[in-house]
Amino acid sequence: MATLRFQALQSASGRKPVIVEELDRKSKIFGSNVFNDKAMRLFLTGEAYKAVQSAVQHGTKIDRKIAEHIAMGMKEWALSKNVTHYTHWFQPLTGTTAEKHDAFFETSMDGSDPVEKFGGTQLVQQEPDASSFPNGGIRNTFEARGYTAWDPTSPAFIFGTTLCIPTVFVSYTGEALDNKTPLLRALTAIDAAATDVAKYFDKNVKKITPTLGWEQEYFLVDAALASSRPDLMATGRTLLGHTSAKGQQLDDHYFGSIPTRVLQYMRDLENQCMLLGIPVKTRHNEVAPNQFELAPIFEETNLAVDHNSLLMDVMQKVAERHDFKVLFHEKPFKGVNGSGKHNNWSLATDTGINLLSPGKTPMSNLQFLTFFINTIKAVHDNEELVRASIASASNDHRLGANEAPPAIISVFIGQQLTKVLEELEGVSKGKLSPEEKTDLKLNVVGKIPDLLLDNTDRNRTSPFAFTGNKFEFRAVGSTANCAVSMTTLNTIVAKQLKDFKAEVDALIEKKDMKKDDAIFNVLREYIKGTKAILFEGDGYSEAWEKEAKKRGLSNHKTTPEALKAKVSKKAIALFEEMGVMNHIEVESRYEIELEEYTKKIQIEGRVLGDIARNHVVPTAIKYQNTLIDNVRGLKEIFGKDFEVIAKEQIKMIKDISGHIEGINSKIDAMIEARKKANLLTDAEKQAAAYCNEVKPFFEEIRYHSDKLELLVDDEMWTLTKYRELLFTK
Repeated sequence: MATLRFQALQSASGRKPVIVEELDRKSKIFGSNVFNDKAMRLFLTGEAYKAVQSAVQHGTKIDRKIAEHIAMGMKEWALSKNVTHYTHWFQPLTGTTAEKHDAFFETSMDGSDPVEKFGGTQLVQQEPDASSFPNGGIRNTFEARGYTAWDPTSPAFIFGTTLCIPTVFVSYTGEALDNKTPLLRALTAIDAAATDVAKYFDKNVKKITPTLGWEQEYFLVDAALASSRPDLMATGRTLLGHTSAKGQQLDDHYFGSIPTRVLQYMRDLENQCMLLGIPVKTRHNEVAPNQFELAPIFEETNLAVDHNSLLMDVMQKVAERHDFKVLFHEKPFKGVNGSGKHNNWSLATDTGINLLSPGKTPMSNLQFLTFFINTIKAVHDNEELVRASIASASNDHRLGANEAPPAIISVFIGQQLTKVLEELEGVSKGKLSPEEKTDLKLNVVGKIPDLLLDNTDRNRTSPFAFTGNKFEFRAVGSTANCAVSMTTLNTIVAKQLKDFKAEVDALIEKKDMKKDDAIFNVLREYIKGTKAILFEGDGYSEAWEKEAKKRGLSNHKTTPEALKAKVSKKAIALFEEMGVMNHIEVESRYEIELEEYTKKIQIEGRVLGDIARNHVVPTAIKYQNTLIDNVRGLKEIFGKDFEVIAKEQIKMIKDISGHIEGINSKIDAMIEARKKANLLTDAEKQAAAYCNEVKPFFEEIRYHSDKLELLVDDEMWTLTKYRELLFTK
C-alpha cells in the first residue's frame, strides 16, 4: 500500500542498529566537556579559581575584574576543544531550555583584525530579547528586557561546538522569569533552616545540601512511525488508537533483554552524558512495550535539575542519529503504563552525613527522626501545594493509573517505621527522667539501625514514599522540569524546620527543658498531628478515596483545580517568608500554567478534529462504499434473498454510519464549546471551561474512531496502529 502508514512500516522494518563504540572508560571521559574543577585548575589563575570555589561553596559574589580572568580561562579552554560559539543556557517558564548563540569571533570597526573575544561582561550577564517568553503579566510586550546572569554553582559545558553557560533569567525589575532562580532561593532557605537544626546534633555542621536523584522514564518509537501520526508529532501523545491485543499484560518487557537498536541508542546517549558530566548509571526496560528508564547517581539539587533538563535535549538529538523519536509525554498511549520522573530527595551535611539515613547510635537516630518527621509534617501541612507542584495537562492523564500514584497526596513509610513513630508518640509529655530518656533512646531510637533499605518496601501507589534513606516523590511527571517540584518541596521543608527550631528553642528557654526533652516533646506532637497523611495501602482503591476525604485530604484530579493552591494566601505567605518568590512571581506562574493548560487542550482539540475528519471519516466512508458495492452485487445475484445473505454487511454499513455521525456531531459540539471558552477573558475560567466543557468530548470522539479502526479494512486504515507503534523494535 502507498499510504504513509505502510511506507513508515516499511522504513521501520528495514532499520539496522547504528553500532556505537565506547569512547573510553567512563571514568576517563566523564566531564571531559565540562569546565569542572580539573579544567579550572588548568585554565584559571589561582585567584580566579578561589573566587569560583567561594561562590559555589559560600555564595560569595565574584568581582567583575576577577570575572574577566575567569572568562579568559573559560574561552581558552573552549577554544582548545574547537568551540566556535557561546550561549547563556537558561530555563524559561516554558518548562524547556533556551539558548541564543553568539560567536567568539569579532572584528574591529573597519572589519579588520579578526579575533576570538569573550570577556567578563559576556560571561556574567546578557540581555536576550525576552518578550516572547511567558511572563504571566510581569512585563508588557514593549518591556522586553530580560537578563540572564551566570550561575557559577552549575559548571559551563560544551555541547557540539557551543560553550553553554548555565544562567538565571530575570526581568528588568528583578522578578524571576525562569525555574532556576526560585530553586536557588529555596536551596538557600533549606540550607539555613536545616543547618540550624542539624547543629542540635553536631556543632561542626556548617552547610546542608539537598540532593536529588531523578529517574527518567520515556518511550522510544521509530521516527518514521512517529512521523506518520499527526497527533504524536503535534501533541506528544496518541489522541486516537485502539489498544493492541497484546500490551503489557504478560509483564515480558519489564527488565527484559534490551532490544539491539535501543541498546545502541542507550550506549550513544551514555557516551554523550559522560562527556557532559551527567552521571547516568542505570538503564532498563520499563513496564510498557517500548518504554525505558535511565537514572543517575545522586547530585546536588541545582546541578541535578540542570542535568535532567540537558539530558532531555541530548536524548532527542541522539535519537535522531538512531531514527528514533523520544516520547516524554506522561501518557502517550492509552491502556499501558505512563511515564514519570521520580524525584528521590534527601539532605546531606558538609560533614558527610545523609540526614535521612538511620545511623548507628541513638543520637544519630534522633537526628534522623527529626528530619524524617519534619518532612512528613511539611507534606501534611502543604499537601495541596505539593499536588499543585506536579500539575499539568499531560500528568492529569497519568495520575491514578497504571502504577502512577493517585492525585491524593499521601506519605508511605512502611510498617517498621510506623511502629517506631507509634512508640515515640507514647513518650510522656514534659521533662523525661534519665531512665525514660535512656529507655526511649535504646528501645525506640536505638532500633532504627536494624532497618534495612528493603524493610520500607516500595508502595508504587504512593505519591511520596520513604525508601530507606530518601523520600521518593513519585508523582512528578516525565515531561516536568524538576525545578518546580523541588522548589516547592525544599521550601515547605525549610519552613517546617524553621518552625520546629522555634518550638524547640521556646521549650528550652521558657520551660527550662533539656534539648533532647524538647525535641522529643515537639516530635511527639507532630506525629499525633500528621497521621492523616500516612497511608500504607492501595492508593488506587475507591476505599482510599473515601478514607482520604474523611481525613480531610484533597483530591484534585484536574490541573485547573489543583493549581489554585499555588495562589492561596497560605502559599503566597510561605514563599514570601522563605524568600523564594514574592506574590508577583507566584501569581505570574499561576497565570502561565493556566494559560499553558488551556493552550495544550486547545491544540489537542484541533488536532483531534483534524485527524478524525480528515483521516478516520474519509477512510471509513471508502470502506463503507466497498461494502455497499458488495451488497449491491449480492442483490443482483440473489435477488429477494440478498437481505438474509448480506445481513452482516448491512449491519456493518449501519454501524459505520453511526460512528461517522457520532464523530461529526461530537466534533461540532467540541468546536462550539471551544468557541465559548475562547470568549472568556479570565484565565482561570477559561482553563476550567477547556477542562470541563471541551476535554470531555475527546474520549467520545475517540470511542467512535477506535470502533471504526476495528471495522475498517486494515489495508485502508491510514493511521499507524498501536501494535505497530509499540512493538516495532
